[in-house]
Amino acid sequence: MGRTGKIQNVLRLMRPRHYIKNLLILVSVTFDRNLFRPAVLAQALLGFGAFCLLASAVYVLNDIRDVEADRQHEIKRARPIASGAVAIPEAWGLAALLLAASLAVQLAAFGNRGNSLLLMLAYFAVNLGYSLGLKHVPFLDIVLLVMGFVLRVVYGAAIVGSSTSAWVYLTVFALSFYLGLGKRRNELARLPQGGGTTRRVLQYYSYEFLDKFMYLCLTLAVTFYALWSADEEVAAKYGTDKLIWTVPMVIIILMKYSADIESSSYGDPVDVISQDKVLLGLCVLFGLAMVGLIYLPGL
Repeated sequence: MGRTGKIQNVLRLMRPRHYIKNLLILVSVTFDRNLFRPAVLAQALLGFGAFCLLASAVYVLNDIRDVEADRQHEIKRARPIASGAVAIPEAWGLAALLLAASLAVQLAAFGNRGNSLLLMLAYFAVNLGYSLGLKHVPFLDIVLLVMGFVLRVVYGAAIVGSSTSAWVYLTVFALSFYLGLGKRRNELARLPQGGGTTRRVLQYYSYEFLDKFMYLCLTLAVTFYALWSADEEVAAKYGTDKLIWTVPMVIIILMKYSADIESSSYGDPVDVISQDKVLLGLCVLFGLAMVGLIYLPGL
């Protein structure tokens, strides 16, 4: 394997496509109307970078831990460690380097401002516990996935001293449960006939249970978002009462996402969004509408 191929496999192991999840760090900055303040945005982007390095370290450690199970999976067997493209000792070195770099950026830029260092360590601990076996504990496996999303939002608020509405946190919680339950549901649905799975926790779930609570959480997410958009304090803060008109956009986006995962998808959010250009376009349109309403009073 040439040097270029080696670098490509290392990058695949770091999973940069999944950095899109770390955009949740910008939620508080955006809603606090600080997105276009250069000093604040620079701080938020440093936090984004630190979290991306940390997330990559977590992915590498998870792939080391799951190497044997991944080799039995129809898709995961192509991952760099499982396929042998990256040796396990090299992967350990990469994970250590990424973790050290993440902590170096965090300490240099923020220290423990707003308990952000503790939040970062909590994210690492949650994911380490997940990789070491907690993902085999029913219900806890989904809760840990949800915590990963929520900790990103809390961390983003901590590093820049932003405040976030309780409605926003509730929306993130409910939406995260929807995504986590949907991922497990589709993994269960795609089990080969006759049983057998590389994810042991699926034996504790039924398709009906996951499907039912998945759409319950989707309903709650839309409800919480609608309550935020109609809140009088929110309207007063942004100088507009038109945020309520973004609710139909949210419903359409979630309808499109749900239609995608009702197909033959494994339900991974990053794969679903990145492979559907219409869904991606709708998300961009929603983001532009939100920024316009929040940052252009009287729009």
